[in-house]
Amino acid sequence: MPNEQKREYEILKQGPEDIMRINAEAWAFSPSLEDNPLVMSTTIDHLIESPGVASIIFSQRKQYHYDYHQTQMLIEIANIYKMLVRQTKILSLQALGLSTIASAYLPTWQAQIQEILLNHMRQDPIGAYILLKRLIRQEKIKLAKCQAELHDSYQGYVDILAYLYNLLDSTQLISTVKQDLSGHSVGDREIYKTIFRPAITPDFIYTRLMAQPPINGIEKDVYSVGNSDIVVYDQFHNIKHLYHLTPPEFKLTEDKYQLLDLARNVLSEHRPREEEFLEPERLRKTFYNIGRDLLQELGDNRGLELSQLELHELATILVRYTIGFGLLEVLLEDQKIQDITVNSPPGQSPIFIVHEEFGDCETNIIPSREDTESWATKFRILSGRPLDEANPILDTELSIPGARARVAIVQSPLNPFGISYAFRRHRDKPWTLPLFINAKMLNPLAGGLLSFFLDNGRALIFGGSRSSGKSSLLGSGILEIMRRFRIITVEDTLELSHEAYRKLGFNIQAMKVRSALTKGGTEVAADEGVRTSLRLGDSALIIGEIRSTESLALFEAMRIGALANVVAGTIHAESPYGVYDRLVNDLGVPKTSFKAADIIIISNPIRSPDGLSRKRRVVQITEVRKHWENDPLAERGFVDLMKYNPITDELEPTPELINGDSEVIKSIAGRVSEWAGNWDAIWGNIQLRAAIQKTIVEYSARYSSPEMLEASFVIQSNDQLHKLIEEVRTVEGAIDNKHVYLLWEDWMKRAIKQLSEEKEGAV
Repeated sequence: MPNEQKREYEILKQGPEDIMRINAEAWAFSPSLEDNPLVMSTTIDHLIESPGVASIIFSQRKQYHYDYHQTQMLIEIANIYKMLVRQTKILSLQALGLSTIASAYLPTWQAQIQEILLNHMRQDPIGAYILLKRLIRQEKIKLAKCQAELHDSYQGYVDILAYLYNLLDSTQLISTVKQDLSGHSVGDREIYKTIFRPAITPDFIYTRLMAQPPINGIEKDVYSVGNSDIVVYDQFHNIKHLYHLTPPEFKLTEDKYQLLDLARNVLSEHRPREEEFLEPERLRKTFYNIGRDLLQELGDNRGLELSQLELHELATILVRYTIGFGLLEVLLEDQKIQDITVNSPPGQSPIFIVHEEFGDCETNIIPSREDTESWATKFRILSGRPLDEANPILDTELSIPGARARVAIVQSPLNPFGISYAFRRHRDKPWTLPLFINAKMLNPLAGGLLSFFLDNGRALIFGGSRSSGKSSLLGSGILEIMRRFRIITVEDTLELSHEAYRKLGFNIQAMKVRSALTKGGTEVAADEGVRTSLRLGDSALIIGEIRSTESLALFEAMRIGALANVVAGTIHAESPYGVYDRLVNDLGVPKTSFKAADIIIISNPIRSPDGLSRKRRVVQITEVRKHWENDPLAERGFVDLMKYNPITDELEPTPELINGDSEVIKSIAGRVSEWAGNWDAIWGNIQLRAAIQKTIVEYSARYSSPEMLEASFVIQSNDQLHKLIEEVRTVEGAIDNKHVYLLWEDWMKRAIKQLSEEKEGAV
């Protein structure tokens, strides 16, 4: 029995907090406060001895963690019990000063109070509260009918009962359940399950996971990612949805848990050298192979027969909790997650996410101090950048099988409570304009217009607030650049899908520069990186994000690169004038240099009136004219070509675009013989591109073929468009856009048929 063991708990120090860890390995039952009255009474006994703990962990092959709020409820009960035991006069009823006739009632009254205090108070405090309430009601009835010489003694007894009742009534535990006590039976433990809900983790995992679903939660979505089960709940009394994750490591048998624990202990003796982390893919593969062989050997020794699939699953989990990032990797595998936030101090709040369908959600995952510190060490090694008190900010990236993310880390002294993380998950495949059209971020005409500018070597700036989609939109623009051109990207954190672009046949070269937030180091400064790119030959230049001094070099590139290849970048700004203000007034770009920008695309989140949902929209496509001197806003230096209408939820063309009053488009037309002085021809080309993108989206839905929206198909479509335009111009002597579209549509139908045949072959 638990209470027969001596000092079966220890107090662990985790930062400023004391954690009570109770060893329940020898118990013949599960260490559940909510299910077992003996576990509750034992725990309260321990809390009487050590009332200053912040939380409780039971160790029994798994870790059962009861958080601060749940622990404080029990500490209140423990303190009341400890105080009452010391008040011997209450237990013995000596304070009543009983009359001779009342003495006959003493044994009964003492038995009643001792039953409540010594038994129910520790095992079932809610039951003790109900018993006291019933007893007071009964004794008051007797008080009203008792003899005069018994009245004072009876009243004293009722007052003691009321004193005990009021002590319990003021506790958090009773306050939490008071409204739900109607019909509750003393001894029924179901009510405790609404209060005590431990986070359960296997021994080899530090980060905790709330395994039980929320009380009164309403399922909004259920789906799987790999072997992980995900349920999104609408929570009662909470405006945020709950993203409830059950990963494969929480669905294993006890034998497999023990196998993983043994294997992890063996592998922990081999600590990879720092240089090994610089090749993460190779390190993962090595650890996977070693772990797989080790698990096979351990399983054989224990007589546990494992299939190849089971070995793969266990080895993958083992890698995740040795050289990997634990449950964080499981979250990143979900393509519906856009952002992940880990706040400090660790262990006191769950991980938060932004879900593409349900917006801001909290998760059932509570990261531990051990894990957050381990992640920081790995990111420091992987990035080659410092993370310490002198450099409390680290911007880097994370690449694991099946996911990529940008990572921002902040630690002390900037973050006074420890280490916090923000992860921006990148899409596995590059975004495309048809994907954005399908998501209604922009419409086909806007897609056609952007394709036209990108295909004709303009200088573009993608602006917007955080999480507005500007970087993804920039990435989709790369696909509109013909693959015969060289592309150079300059980023301080690698967000663009370089590997994907290379596999798609692009001639692309990535350059990584020093972050604007990093002091010193061996990396090249961003402005020098941009200038270096200009010495690498005729190339399209893509700047991941304009943050600091590289802005001067970027506009230098725009000025010398105008009318040649695309120059594009992103910046945090919510309007065209905001882009100007940030670049000219904050970052020191000369006004004359700013005029080198041709087009500004602004995307921003649009919130619903209730604030509970939001959608991403391109809200402006604006050209920068060159005639103004001092203020582009006052001197009409910004001319909108398309502008978002919140009533129609549509990006609509302005009269300037419809009537051909665009200096940028006229400048492009002046370099193409078929378009010079012919607005109808150039407008027809824009509409042709729009029609093609619209058709891709429509046919994708009609034939249930989402592959048509992805980069591979879109690139093939763009290649065909260029070939068909040249073919029609050569044969007919002029470009007939309608004829081009019909030829392209014939190609698309053949491509759809091929896609369908490939699917059937795969099945």
